Parts: sequence; C-alpha cells; structure tokens
Amino acid sequence: MLIEVILEAGRAAVEFALFVMLPIMVVMLCIMRLAEARGWLDWLVDRLAPVLQPFGLSGLGVLAALQINLVSFAAPVATLSIMDQRGVSDRHIAATLAMVFAMAQANASFPMFALGLHAAPTLLISVLGGLVAAAVTYYLCGRHLSAAEGEVSAVLAHPSADSAKGVLDVINRAGAEAFKIATGAIPMLVLSLVAVAGLKRVGALGLLTEWLTPLLVAVSIDPVIILPTLTKFLAGGTAMLGVVDDMYRNGQIDADTINAYAGLLISPFDVPGVAVLISAGRRVGAVWKPAAVGACAGIAARIVGHALFG
Repeated sequence: MLIEVILEAGRAAVEFALFVMLPIMVVMLCIMRLAEARGWLDWLVDRLAPVLQPFGLSGLGVLAALQINLVSFAAPVATLSIMDQRGVSDRHIAATLAMVFAMAQANASFPMFALGLHAAPTLLISVLGGLVAAAVTYYLCGRHLSAAEGEVSAVLAHPSADSAKGVLDVINRAGAEAFKIATGAIPMLVLSLVAVAGLKRVGALGLLTEWLTPLLVAVSIDPVIILPTLTKFLAGGTAMLGVVDDMYRNGQIDADTINAYAGLLISPFDVPGVAVLISAGRRVGAVWKPAAVGACAGIAARIVGHALFG
C-alpha cells in the first residue's frame, strides 16, 4: 500500500511541476527578467514609489511587491537582503515583509489560473491586501521600530539586454531559474501528497473533516477547504498546489470554490514561507513578529475581497 501511495504521489507531483508549473514560470520569469534588464522595471519602481510611500513602502519595497506577485514567494528574499544591507529602516523593512507575507505568490497563483482562478481579481486583491498589511505594520504594529534610514538606492544591479546576445542570456538565465523553482518544488510536493494520501487511507482526514464540518457549516465555510488549508499552513503553497490540483482532477473542488478561498490559500504566510523569507537578513528576522501581525490584517482583507469579488 505504501509503495502504491508513493508512486501515485510522485507521478502527480512530477506531472504538475513539469507540465503546469514549469511552462508558466518560464514565461513569467522571462518577461520579468527582460523588463528588469531593459530598465523598464526601474522606471516602474521610480514612478510607483512616491504613490506607495504613504503605505510605508520604499522603492525597494515596490520591487519586492512586483517580485512576489509576478515571480515567486522566494524572489523577494534578495530584495529584503539588500534592504537589510543598505540601511533601510527597520520600520520600512517590517512593512515590506508584512506586504510580502500577505500577497499572492506567483508560484502558486499562476499555476492555479489553469484551474480556473481568475487572474485580474487575484492580482488586484493581492496588491490591496499587501498595501493593507504594509500600512497596518508601518503605522500600528511596527510604529515602535527605528525609522532611521541609511543611504538607500532603489535600483538593483542587473544584466543588460541591449544586444541579441544579452537578450538570449537573460532568457536562458530566466529559464534556468524557472526550472530550478519547478524542480525544487517536487520533493515537497511528493512528501505532502504522500502524507495527505496516507492520512486519507487511515481515515484521519475523514475524521477531522467530520469533526470540523458542523462548525464550518455554521459560519458558511465549505468543509472541502479543510485539506488544502491544513496542507498550505504546514507544508507551504507549493504543497497546497499539488493537493488542490489532485482535488480538482477528482472533482472534489471546483473553480468557484478556488476563487472564493484564494485569499486564504495563496500567500507565503505559512511555516516554510516565513522560514525562507526571514532568512534574508538579521534585521529582517528581527522584525518578523510585527510584520506577521500586519500580514494577518492584509490576509483578512484578501479573504473578504475574494469572498465578495473573487
């Protein structure tokens, strides 16, 4: 029985990573990296930074928002690390970290577009939730943090794409990065799917669902969301993807349900996500508590947004 579960989980994980996740990440990363290399990203950051400054975000914070929404949950780690090293204030770092915690990460949202998740509402609600999280952190949860700024540049060093060779190099690097993300997700996908299948076989998930169903029904929450929610918070967004994809294929969950609960399911605010993001630097790790509280406000806003407009 165990070998059968492992083989089924492995097949599902590899199919999802290579045939759903990889093509989407290749295209999105190529677009993002070419925009970065051409200087379009810097241009966009320069114009968005003054607009988003009242929410507690700097130019580098704007870049982190674009990375989480368009690349993957791990992409802002480099930006957070640079913010830590360049002397960005603790208060701005906390606001940026809260925003990243609360937004929809591209490595989960883009593959779920193939399952019926609505793209435009998801991205818009993601941005709004991130702004709520940043503002709550900057003005409330993190108001006690230092606001002293060092010498900060909002422009990051990046390769040039002024020639055909430069463009090809950028595309190749983006493709390699996408392949690394997709293949790096396979172990977690396999382990999570094996764990979920094993719990199903022994009846643990059925028992948990039976216990929680009356409570969830009383507050108008679909019990089908229990499994992906537990998977998401314990094993991360990538593992949740594999579970949702399997449920979708088996007819256990539909596109309407995915859209209604996307605000809860799609964010890096889970055990693996928090661990990866706070590893960006000493000062980033030091402000994770106020950032986490602010992120809860942003995620709550996203849950309401998806429930009403998703």
